[in-house]
Amino acid sequence: MSIETEIRRMAEAARIASRAIAVASTDRKNVLLKRMAEGIVSRSAELAAANEQDIAYAREKGLSAAMIDRLTIKDATIQSMVKGLKEVAALPDPVGETVKSWTRPNGLEVSRIRIPLGVIAIIYESRPNVTIDAAALCLKSGNAVLLRGGSEALHSNTVLADIISQSLAETGFPKEAAQVVPVRDRAAVTELLKLEEHIDVVIPRGGESLIRFVVENSRIPVLKHYKGVCHIFVDRDVDFEMAISVCLNAKVQRPGVCNAMETLLIHEDAAPVFLPIVARALREANVELRGCERCLAIVPDMHPATENDWYTEYNDLILSIRIVPDLDAAIDHIGRYGSRHTEAILTKNEANAKRFLKEVDSSVVLVNASTRFNDGGELGLGAEIGISTTKLHAFGPMGLEELTATKFIVEGKGQIRV
Repeated sequence: MSIETEIRRMAEAARIASRAIAVASTDRKNVLLKRMAEGIVSRSAELAAANEQDIAYAREKGLSAAMIDRLTIKDATIQSMVKGLKEVAALPDPVGETVKSWTRPNGLEVSRIRIPLGVIAIIYESRPNVTIDAAALCLKSGNAVLLRGGSEALHSNTVLADIISQSLAETGFPKEAAQVVPVRDRAAVTELLKLEEHIDVVIPRGGESLIRFVVENSRIPVLKHYKGVCHIFVDRDVDFEMAISVCLNAKVQRPGVCNAMETLLIHEDAAPVFLPIVARALREANVELRGCERCLAIVPDMHPATENDWYTEYNDLILSIRIVPDLDAAIDHIGRYGSRHTEAILTKNEANAKRFLKEVDSSVVLVNASTRFNDGGELGLGAEIGISTTKLHAFGPMGLEELTATKFIVEGKGQIRV
């Protein structure tokens, strides 16, 4: 069977299976998720062995350290997947929720209720834990899902696919409600993106090149973000100790993820004292610093920042730093170079904080907190399906509600239109 034929068969089966999962009760869906968690625990040794094969393949292919970090399944990764499944099971089920209702003058009772999107295709790199997170969120929100992980994670995803399939069968659902594309060939992605009659939305997760490929080749609506060029602005009135702690966390904790800080903006009045202190702390954490001319005047041994640096998502221990004259300049810089992902202000000035929150047009905007909090789990959504930096139809971390649409329900007593 050709790749094209196999992918079409999977999509057609997903469409049929979506009808069963769409009408399933909350209790049945929760039992399914708990069964998946049990399967991950009972087969953790098998999963670890498969992941070792993937890591060996990734190293052979010369993948970056950041990509291998995303690929690696540790004990903590398994615990996180199990925890995520249980958290999603505990979340309120959005399907069937009445969002709004009203009565028309002619007596018609009108309401809007949440319904599943239908069939969702997730295309992602590395991160085999996304296989479980995505399946959990899609199934709990009543959607069927087609999962196409990175070629480097094929062995890990094959085991996870079997766990999901077995859990679906054991709880009385069609196995086709959640399927993992079983081939490395990129032709599978190209074929998926053609099947608008069977797939309702595509969500890509990965590097900018993957996401642009999906957008340019898809006949299906795409929920996406291209990159995470995230900023922190250190205001004039700020607690330096707090600011250093937040900046270190935002840059160093996991530099290879999309919500890591990539550019630090510092108010010119704070810079003479704050910049040498934060530069020392960042360098002790092995961060390479690239500064504007004003930064170099204070810390001369930084690398000079280029215009391209302000646009760059490094996904590495590299940070661009710019001194700005005021809040207006910081907001202007973010508006010009940002990616509408995540921005933070560190300040004691309540008026400046409110302005920053109102005027910065990004999916998550924070005051006195790390950019690393732009995450569905950290914001209380449970495991997230991804982060959208577009506004149709979601903006920011996408949890259960973002995987639903609404439809109108109209109840009458024989009314006719005149």
